[in-house]
Amino acid sequence: MSQQLGGQPILILKEGSSRTRGRDAQGMNITAAKAVASAVRTTLGPKGMDKMLVDTIGDVVITNDGVTILKEMDIEHPAAKMMVEIAKTQDDEVGDGTTTAVVIAGELLKRAEDLLEQDVHPTVIAQGYRQAAEKSHEILNSIAIAIKGSDSAMLRKIAETAMTGKGAEANKEKMCELVVKAVTMVADEDGTVDKDNIKVEKKVGGSIDNSEIVEGVLVDKERVHPGMPRKVKDARILLLNAAVEFKKTEVDAEINITSPDQLQAFLDEEERMIKNIVDKIIESGANVLFCQKGIDDIAQHYLAKAGIFAVRRVKKSDMEKLARATGGSLISSIDAISGDELGWAGLVEEKKVSGEEMVFVVECKNPKAVSIIVRGGTEHVVDEIERAVEDALRVVGVVFEDKKLVAGGGSPEIELSLRLREYAASVGGRAQLAIEAFATALEIIPRTLAENAGLDPIDMLVELRASHEKGKKTVGLNVFEGKAEDMLKAGVVEPLRVKTQAIASAAEAAIMILRIDDVIAASKTAAPEGMPPGGPGGMGGMGGMGGPGMDF
Repeated sequence: MSQQLGGQPILILKEGSSRTRGRDAQGMNITAAKAVASAVRTTLGPKGMDKMLVDTIGDVVITNDGVTILKEMDIEHPAAKMMVEIAKTQDDEVGDGTTTAVVIAGELLKRAEDLLEQDVHPTVIAQGYRQAAEKSHEILNSIAIAIKGSDSAMLRKIAETAMTGKGAEANKEKMCELVVKAVTMVADEDGTVDKDNIKVEKKVGGSIDNSEIVEGVLVDKERVHPGMPRKVKDARILLLNAAVEFKKTEVDAEINITSPDQLQAFLDEEERMIKNIVDKIIESGANVLFCQKGIDDIAQHYLAKAGIFAVRRVKKSDMEKLARATGGSLISSIDAISGDELGWAGLVEEKKVSGEEMVFVVECKNPKAVSIIVRGGTEHVVDEIERAVEDALRVVGVVFEDKKLVAGGGSPEIELSLRLREYAASVGGRAQLAIEAFATALEIIPRTLAENAGLDPIDMLVELRASHEKGKKTVGLNVFEGKAEDMLKAGVVEPLRVKTQAIASAAEAAIMILRIDDVIAASKTAAPEGMPPGGPGGMGGMGGMGGPGMDF
């Protein structure tokens, strides 16, 4: 980049830097964002297809989940990366609707491009989109249906809608049952659901039908000593976050030993220290020990002799779940061990699952932490079912908290489109064009559902619009029969938050991309001889970040 001054060019940016301005910059960003949206568009809906993603080392991921696809894709373009951020936000906030959010953002930009060609200023479009997004939120809240947290039939329908089109579909009734049961068990009195209290453990082997819920905690470890009991009934559980080993000095210290009896005395002292720790554990009345750190070999021997079931190096997250399920306290010091801090479970047992030993902590009085074991024939199947279960857990949790849902099958989008057009007429001015474009963009969801199911999108849209104009707000697209149908009666329902979040994120990202009229990209650094451009890892500026996969 250079400026002329008295015939002499002045270099402002480094040699080799690139700059794209005005309509070219907007066109380039919009094209990149649309490419990301079109990449995931075919996965939308019950008849959406899956993607196979292969990374640089040959690992394969087969999935229908929008956010997983975008995370795995090697995306280089900065505007395209913003689309990935939309999916991540949607996933963090709600857990489902990631593809919907990205597809709507792509369509909003596509419609904005048409307006830009008609010389509508980007800030006018941005203002119209903002107004439309706010109005959409208002309309969605007015058409939302309130439910009770105890309405398990409706919660099952929510889980079913989230799982439809994913690998768990064949056994969705059983999986939905597990999901709703798990969420109901961990929900607090005030209706909040912390998804972290539900552990999803996947094991290859068996079929999807063999998946089960454990009313307690599942720890993917085995007992530390074969001499310990495999099963402990009426378990008094000690949760220890300290090593059952002799104390080592904090600083480097040397011990000079001059005779063999001194060496023996030193070793005896070490053993006595460990025996003291074990005696404290026995005195507390515990017969099960879960330790977050290590357990010394000698300690293992003493614990086994005392008939105590012990597990070491348990993950911090598992320790927290155990504390919640058993009512015990996490103890961080050996000196603080006491009988008052123990948790309780009816049964602690080591069992084989798919050839691997696992510890089951079950029959707790009021387990506020539960586990779901997901089974499947191959690793790819299990991974995809796990993703489907995670999505279902999140959406059921969201409905449990918000107690509001909307009909699915593209019905909220058609209703919004209709109502936004009416609203646009009342706004007037150039912003009206942007609000109308927003209304048209929302129709991409029912249109895509129809296309993915092999139906005629125009016929379906006309039929849906006609139903909504007659005041049938919950009519959506039945992709299996190829006709408009009342989605509420058909049991296709989604949390209100899925839609509000998807539209808000999509609008914000589209506005941000639209407002960019200048892209200044730094040059790749010149490399010394014998080294690839961009330094040791080939990581240059904006252009040198790619790799195998999909470059936009």
